[in-house]
Amino acid sequence: MEKLAAVKGMNDIMPPESARWEWFEEKVRDLMGRYAYRNMRTPIIEPTALFVRGLGEVTDIVEKEMYSFDDRLNGEQLTLRPEATAGVVRAVVEHSMLYEGGKRLYYMGPMFRHERPQRGRYRQFHQVGAEALGFSGAEIDAELILLADNLWRSLGLKNVRLEINSLGQPNERKAHREALIAYFEHHVDLLDEDARRRLYSNPLRILDSKNITMKLIVESAPRLIDFLGEESRAHLSKVQNILDANNIVWTLNPRLVRGMDYYNLTVFEFITDQLGSQGTICGGGRYDYLIEQIGGKPAPAVGWALGVERVLELLKEQEQVIPAPAPDAYAVVQIAADLPRVMNILQQLRERGVCVQMHTPANSIDGMGSIKNQFKKADASGACYALIFGSDELLRQCVGVKSLRDSKAAQIEKPLEAIAEWASTLQSNC
Repeated sequence: MEKLAAVKGMNDIMPPESARWEWFEEKVRDLMGRYAYRNMRTPIIEPTALFVRGLGEVTDIVEKEMYSFDDRLNGEQLTLRPEATAGVVRAVVEHSMLYEGGKRLYYMGPMFRHERPQRGRYRQFHQVGAEALGFSGAEIDAELILLADNLWRSLGLKNVRLEINSLGQPNERKAHREALIAYFEHHVDLLDEDARRRLYSNPLRILDSKNITMKLIVESAPRLIDFLGEESRAHLSKVQNILDANNIVWTLNPRLVRGMDYYNLTVFEFITDQLGSQGTICGGGRYDYLIEQIGGKPAPAVGWALGVERVLELLKEQEQVIPAPAPDAYAVVQIAADLPRVMNILQQLRERGVCVQMHTPANSIDGMGSIKNQFKKADASGACYALIFGSDELLRQCVGVKSLRDSKAAQIEKPLEAIAEWASTLQSNC
């Protein structure tokens, strides 16, 4: 029978690699809690119209990358989510979450885009995002940037730079758009096919082109920042002042536009030079008009998303040590007939918070295997202690406790009737 494999670009995450993900996710949960952001979970499948309306019809995501299909039962057009912000906004609107005021939310989960798999970029990839909805002040833009910067420090990441820009407001973008069209019309012979197609539908996206042959013409194009009015400039200045007050190093990048149409005012990216062409590990900005676009009452919003695979890849690249999970203790059992009693004891330890791994032989016909082999397995597990359940120990109503990390420490015995008194001594004492 043919051996089945995962879909190309959609990867299994197996132990011990999955432990790195759990460690990372725990760091995220802890940090989000300290900033008072609350977890939110939305479906991985949404109506296709949500992304067409929210992201823009002429974005790469909508035009080329979405996994879309017709529901067989009712013919409804559905899409595996390519990003989460639109779904978060849809849920906030549907459940009237802003009725009582602004909300700080975060999410974690898989996203899907049909593109060529490469390092740090897969067809099923994972994002963590933070969204603050219902707040218009520049301090919230800055808060989200501070949150992301704090995450890099808590993970131990280095050499991540911050670039910021302002996309202004619709009327400012309209004036800039007209100037861009006029400029690119004069250089239409130098535009690639993609740029020509977008010239009149979304000329701002031409500025985000990765085509190196167009680099010079793009760099010489009119800059949106030169079209910003007093309020937009003041908003950006407030963000910059807060970042400066918190010693956050930033660079103004007037060509930074991001990949979705819903952004306005502040946009930003955290970038590394250690992952090749996939250098952006986190990006976001303000999207004050998306809630209304998706059918809700007008309300401001700002947020960011990071690529989990890219962040974990960067941690590897920087040789950041991530603690490997290991049990507190490993149970060495001499005779299989004692297993019912031993397993009852192990349950008592686990109920008191002790992580215990029980030795399980590959072949039960051979009994529990030799004590020597069990100790090898105990050492390889990374456990701090071996719990020795020999016939003599059990007869004396006790268990032998042997340190696996301190060769000079003598083996001791602990009474089984007093588990509650000594169980905690097995935890985190390597």
